[in-house]
Amino acid sequence: MLETERNLGEQPILKIMAANGLKPHDLVAHSDEQLTHKMVTRAMKGRRLTPHAQSKVLNALNKTTKKNHTLKDLFTYTS
Repeated sequence: MLETERNLGEQPILKIMAANGLKPHDLVAHSDEQLTHKMVTRAMKGRRLTPHAQSKVLNALNKTTKKNHTLKDLFTYTS
């Protein structure tokens, strides 16, 4: 059975959030979906997220920053 690497190191989302002075709570507070602090923290640290979780993080970041980032802007991988 092929095992997928789950820890991928810091992701570009970390730099985007730092440049905008954002913390995980900011995304959770602005999200219209059920986004958790744990999802955002895992995204920043490079823990592989499901495509659905990636989408939630992307939507919250775009709403918070009022920009149109793509998944490729946030993650070095895509599921």
